[in-house]
Amino acid sequence: MGLGASSAGGVQTKVRFRVLAMLVLLAGITYLDRVCISVTAPRMSADLGLSRMQMSFVFGAFTLAYAIFEIPTGLWGDKVGTRRVLTRIVTWWSSFTMLTAGVFSFPSLLGTRFLFGAGEAGAWPNVARTLSRWFPQRERGTAQGIFFMGAHLGGGVTPLLVTALLVHFHWRALFLIFGSIGFLWAIAWRYWFRDEPHEHSAVSPGECEYIETGRAISAGHSLERGGWKRLLLNPSVLALCAMYFTQTYGFTFYVTWLPTYLESSRGFSAGLLGIFAGLPLTLSVLADLFGGITTDRLTAKLGLRVGRAAVGGVSLACAGMFLIAGTMAPNPLVGATFIALAAASSNFLLGASWGAAVDIGGPHAGMVSAAMNTSGQIGGFLSPIILAYGVDHYGSWMGPLYLTGALYLAGAVCWVWVDASRPID
Repeated sequence: MGLGASSAGGVQTKVRFRVLAMLVLLAGITYLDRVCISVTAPRMSADLGLSRMQMSFVFGAFTLAYAIFEIPTGLWGDKVGTRRVLTRIVTWWSSFTMLTAGVFSFPSLLGTRFLFGAGEAGAWPNVARTLSRWFPQRERGTAQGIFFMGAHLGGGVTPLLVTALLVHFHWRALFLIFGSIGFLWAIAWRYWFRDEPHEHSAVSPGECEYIETGRAISAGHSLERGGWKRLLLNPSVLALCAMYFTQTYGFTFYVTWLPTYLESSRGFSAGLLGIFAGLPLTLSVLADLFGGITTDRLTAKLGLRVGRAAVGGVSLACAGMFLIAGTMAPNPLVGATFIALAAASSNFLLGASWGAAVDIGGPHAGMVSAAMNTSGQIGGFLSPIILAYGVDHYGSWMGPLYLTGALYLAGAVCWVWVDASRPID
């Protein structure tokens, strides 16, 4: 079911929705900072004298660092709570967004983006951890979907915003502007948020009871001896990781090389570029919401396994077919539209995938979410490099994009082994 009023006794409050609103704002700021570099890449490359392969390593440096530090930061959130960890994450990444404005060479840009990724690592697992503490299981898929709406709305608006601002500002100024926004969020989060509903003075006893009796997850505790192996070699966890590798590999194309592809291969003008570079994430806003609602409703009717796996498998299958069709389409507008639909389809599963990670992880939700997202970030690291190499080597975007579509289809098969109804503990 979707987000609804609680049914426990006593005066009802809706503080959990304010928590979700804060997280949606966080998601938007995250993608505002991430997508900015993909749109400014041509000007950055020209000013710094970077080749396409050098820029691909800049894109990859972020995701490599993100992958390295994802699990440690997710585990940290399980241990000390997400109030402290998310405050540190946002403060760090905002600082390095602003420092991007001062880069002067390939090594300085590479180092800055690596440290940017190291600081932002763990954001998504800690959000999943927060939602697992603040929302009952029946609302969790929808809450995850709404969270990703914020991320993709920010990503969809950013190309239009950056394209308009570049008319008046140097690309360096944009990183200063966008980086400053995160500091305001971090201050508000640290002051207002609490790790548990019962710790927040604004939460009524009725809402607290509704959340805590319905979340089917205990407070975090340390893994016993041998628990790490049991957790990370769990068949459902392994399948989630393999699936998310393919999803993030494909999605990274949209936030790195898509503007360049549309301009160089499809011949889009500046006006069309701003629209179609943002269209995949704009359509993903609707996919996030309805994907989250769909997985919760299917779960209520058919159980956790079908409710999560059916949404995930169908989403990636559609993504693969749309991307292959878009790459083959001779008409640039039709091709770009299909490619945007592929992105939206791949993001329709986010509520199901992150919901499944929390369902399977139980008290180790941050850890399982981090393992899944680490696998995704490995795909995100490889994606821009393989795409750039393929284009340089073969002189065409078609082969690399066909590979991406095939990976989506392989990811759809992985959902056969995901059983969210069987938690690790």
